[in-house]
Amino acid sequence: MTSLPGGASAERSHVEESRRAKRDAIEALGILPFAYRFERSHTALEALALYDDRMGEDGPLVAVAGRIAALRSQGKTGFAHLEDSSGRIQVYFRRDALGALWELVQLLDLDDHVGVSGRLFRTRTGEVTVRAEAVTLLAKSLRPLPRGKTQVAEDGVQTFGGLADPEVRYRQRYADLAVHPEVREVFRLRARAIAWLRAFLDARGYLEVETPILQPLYGGAAARPFVTHHNALDMPLYLRIADELYLKRLLVGGLERVYEIGHDFRNEGMDRTHNPEFTMLELYEAYSDYEGMMQLCEEMVGGVVEACCGSRRIERDGTTLDFTAPWPRVRFVEGIRERAGVDVRTADEADLRRLLVRRGVSADEAATFAGGKLQDEMFKAFLEPELVQPTFLVDYPVALSPLAKRHRDDATLTERFELFVGGKELVNAFSELNDPDEQRRRFEDQAQQRAAGNEEAQLYDADYIRALEYGMPPAGGLGMGIDRLLMVITGLPSIRDVILFPAMRPES
Repeated sequence: MTSLPGGASAERSHVEESRRAKRDAIEALGILPFAYRFERSHTALEALALYDDRMGEDGPLVAVAGRIAALRSQGKTGFAHLEDSSGRIQVYFRRDALGALWELVQLLDLDDHVGVSGRLFRTRTGEVTVRAEAVTLLAKSLRPLPRGKTQVAEDGVQTFGGLADPEVRYRQRYADLAVHPEVREVFRLRARAIAWLRAFLDARGYLEVETPILQPLYGGAAARPFVTHHNALDMPLYLRIADELYLKRLLVGGLERVYEIGHDFRNEGMDRTHNPEFTMLELYEAYSDYEGMMQLCEEMVGGVVEACCGSRRIERDGTTLDFTAPWPRVRFVEGIRERAGVDVRTADEADLRRLLVRRGVSADEAATFAGGKLQDEMFKAFLEPELVQPTFLVDYPVALSPLAKRHRDDATLTERFELFVGGKELVNAFSELNDPDEQRRRFEDQAQQRAAGNEEAQLYDADYIRALEYGMPPAGGLGMGIDRLLMVITGLPSIRDVILFPAMRPES
């Protein structure tokens, strides 16, 4: 048992104890085990590109830095591979060339960060290599990374062991990134996708804005919030569940095209498509409607898929998803009627609950559904799994859409659509409700639903009503889950695979 600061203790492995002994030995040499800085002249990839075979043994002088990914000693010489964000480069150590620094080389371990200066040459095995003239220890690794063992087979290189448990990978994302280059590429791809979306909207005259994350009232979605307390004001505050109501206030103020990419928070269960903290893109455009948003959605989502994947047709789980516009449209009420034989607007609620029970929902759970929640559960049970190809589900019942404008041809419906891909929602959009009196009635209906037990019903927002009374132009609005978009682009099965640090239960 090894004592740690603060009275804590932990079992250290033999390898960890050995590395700490080496750190002590390095300090005894008068060398810092954790450096302050290193002047790198080239990345590994840049250094490799610099060498030309006509240079022979006297290639250009470079200074490279990275983590030791491979290390082997051969008496008075040694080889290592340094890995940085661009790739790997081999380093050659010779005792007679390094002098006193050879003692430091003898104390290096896999995963140490080092800087090496020297000239490039090509070894007899054909690998461009840095002949070390100076070595600087940048950070001593006191815990070995969980690297797998590799073996070359007829069908390629196979890796055994290592960091494979998904729970451990999500919890120790730093180690996951360090040993899995393909995971690093996922998050580079995520950054490229978000940059593409920003450029797409900026080019169309949208203004990127920031709205409050801590809000005195939460709204814009059907969800339970996280609650905190502001000490100075002595009042509760909520982490936002959506950006919508603040962004539409900006339309009232004369900012005609706005968007925000930021984090929202919903106090709900977790599964492969839900994380309590997630990234949303929300945008609003004055003088547009949900038809305009559908056209924008086809251009934007199809474009970012093509930019990231090279095509608007991508293979996922044995299915070719085709993002080529136009996408099919399915009407909410008609789609359920075709599959369940009922109109969810007019059917008896007891009959709808019985249909859900036949579909596998427990009777106790079905008994808790009413109103818009019951209609939504009917959709999830009968229609949602069939929406595999990019599909617009359009014209939702009023009870499900408290912020959407009534349909111009059917007052029982709203002008709302959701984009579904692979049976999961990716985008939600409306012709935005801008009649303050109608919005007031919708909020009051939501209050009745809340009183009846629907904890996810919208709160009454008097300030938002006041903003609408000043006059908000007709508008279209759209919200897209960035994390779910990345699941589609990468083909990864869980939202945790595309979030760097997903929510996890604490370690014991």
